Amino acid sequence: MSNSKSELFIPSDERTGSPKELFFIWFAGNIGILGVVYGALIVSYHLSFIQSVLAAAAGALSFALVGYLSLSGLKSGGTTFVLSRAVFGVKGNYIPNLLGWLSLIGWLAVNVITGTLTLMSLFGLFGIGQSAVLTVISLALFVVLILTSNLFGQNVLVKVQTFFTYVFGALTFLILVILIPQTDWTALFKMSNGNWLNGFLPALSIIIAGTGISWSIASADYSAYQNPANSGKKVFAGVTIGAFIPLFFIMGVGILLSTSVPDLVSASNPIQAIGNALPKWMTVVYFITALGGLIPQCIISLKSARVNMETLNIKVSDKTAIAIHALIMILIPVYVLFISEDFLMNFQLFLGILGIGLAAWAATFMFDYVLLRSKTGYDAGLLDNATGRAFNYNGVISWIIGVVTGFLFTNSPFFSGPFATGIFKDSSLGVLLAFAASAVTTIILSQVNRKSMQGGVSHE
Repeated sequence: MSNSKSELFIPSDERTGSPKELFFIWFAGNIGILGVVYGALIVSYHLSFIQSVLAAAAGALSFALVGYLSLSGLKSGGTTFVLSRAVFGVKGNYIPNLLGWLSLIGWLAVNVITGTLTLMSLFGLFGIGQSAVLTVISLALFVVLILTSNLFGQNVLVKVQTFFTYVFGALTFLILVILIPQTDWTALFKMSNGNWLNGFLPALSIIIAGTGISWSIASADYSAYQNPANSGKKVFAGVTIGAFIPLFFIMGVGILLSTSVPDLVSASNPIQAIGNALPKWMTVVYFITALGGLIPQCIISLKSARVNMETLNIKVSDKTAIAIHALIMILIPVYVLFISEDFLMNFQLFLGILGIGLAAWAATFMFDYVLLRSKTGYDAGLLDNATGRAFNYNGVISWIIGVVTGFLFTNSPFFSGPFATGIFKDSSLGVLLAFAASAVTTIILSQVNRKSMQGGVSHE
C-alpha cells in the first residue's frame, strides 16, 4: 500500500506554527502535580539537598533530547514515527513504533488514574464517601473529559495549551508557594550526602526515563506544524525551556515537601497526600489545579497515540480510533484501581520496561539525524510503504543491541538481567545504557556502511 506525499508530511498550508507555540505546548504538558512525587522520589535515594536539586535539574534538562529531535519535524514536516521509517525501514520500524504507541497510551492511562484519584479526593471534600461506585463515576468523567480533545485541530490545541499554561500554571505556582513553608528546613539541610554512584545516578536515571526519553517519541509530532523558515535554535529552546521551567520547579518543591510528608513516595494516592499538607481552605483549588495540570499531558499523549496508530498502518475511522483508545483508557485504570492498587510500583515498572526500548530507539533516531538526515533530509521514497526499504539493518541492529544491553542490566518482577546487581538493581540505569549502546553502535555502523545507513529505496 502506497502513501501519498500528503499523508507522509504535514501540508505546507498547515505549517504556520511559531517556536512560542511549542513553548506553551510543552510547558502545559509539564505542569502536572505528579512532578512533586518525582522530587520526593529523588530524595528517597538518600541524597543531600544539593544532590537532589542537581538530579532534578539534570533530569529536567533531559528534555533537550525532545528539543533536538523536534528539529527533524521542523525541517521535514513529518511526524516522529513516519520519519523513523527512514532509520529502521518501513517494516523494521513496526516494533519501535508499537512501543512508542504503547508508551503513549501507558502515559495516558497513568494520567487517567491520577485524574480519577484526584476527582475522588475532590468529591470527598463535599462529603461524598469513597466507594467503588465513586471510582467508576470519577473514571468515566475524566475519560470523557480527555476524549473531547479529539475535537481539537492543531490551532485549537495550541490555544488550549496556552490557556492551561497561563491559568493552571499560575494556580500551580500559587499552590507550590503555599507548600514551601511546610518544609522542615532543619531536616532538609541535615540530609547527608548520598553515594553519587549508588544513589545519584539511579535517581537521575528514573527522572530521565520518565521525562526526556519518554516524551522523545512525540517530539516531531508538534514541530512538524512549524513554519520551515523558523530558526532551529528557537525551536530547540522553545521545547527545552518550556518543559524545563515547570518540571524543575515542581520537582524542587517535591524535594522540599519530602521533609514534611515522608510517606509521599509510598502513598497509594500521592495526590491526596500532597493535598493533606495544604491548608483546608486551599484544598478545593488544589484538586482543581491538579486536574488542570493533568489534562494537557493527556491531550499530548492521546494526539500522538492516534498519530502513531496511523503510522502502524492501522487504518480505521475516527470513531473507531476514539473507541479503541477509550477502551484502553478505561481497562488499564480499572486494573490498577481495583486489582493492583500500588500505583507508584506500577508506574515505575512501566517506565523501566518500555524505557529501554524507547531509549534505544531515541539514540538510534537521534544519531542517524546527527550524522545523516540533518544534512540530506528525509526522502519521501524511504518513508513510503511501497518504495521504502523493508529493513534498514544499521538502524535495526543498533536498536537491538541497545535493547539487549539495557535488559542485561535491568531487574523487574518478571525477570532479572545477569548484570542487574549493585547500582543497576532497582534503578533505571539500564535505560541509559540502552541509549549509550545504541548511540555507539549507530556511530560505528555509519562509518562501516554509509550507503546502508541512508536506507536505500528498494523494497524487499
